[in-house]
Amino acid sequence: MTSKNDFTEEEWVKLYRAPLIAGMGVSLADIGGPIEMSKESMAAMKSAVTPTDEQGLVVDLSAGLKVALEEKQNPMSDLKPESGADPRALILDELREANRIVTQKATAEEATGYRAWVLQSAKNAAEAAKEGGFFGIGAEQVSEGERQILVKLEEILGDAPV
Repeated sequence: MTSKNDFTEEEWVKLYRAPLIAGMGVSLADIGGPIEMSKESMAAMKSAVTPTDEQGLVVDLSAGLKVALEEKQNPMSDLKPESGADPRALILDELREANRIVTQKATAEEATGYRAWVLQSAKNAAEAAKEGGFFGIGAEQVSEGERQILVKLEEILGDAPV
């Protein structure tokens, strides 16, 4: 089994913050109001700290994220796009890097579970709030922009069963 000792501290943080970053990508794909963004962020966070996968690596990463959040640390504090850069590109690059790390250092089974965990957090964020419409009339549960980012995430993460 792969453990925290198999990763550098920087790699470990990249891995455990990936579900939150995936949720942020969903929020940025179709920016609604503050209530929608809050619902999406909370859904991604809830998925990240309560994984359905019971494999050790995902459980350990989830526990690491939970500790960081309880200690009021911001695991994304160093994730800042350069001036004029597209934050969505930064998010996708960050998730590619997390996928590269887990593919390189974890077992195939653990990597598959990890990818499913990250993708599920993004899907939960997308489904957390309706987008568009007028006072909810005509709103979509998952907007076209959110569907597009989910497709990109699936491409980046490969075949992750959810």
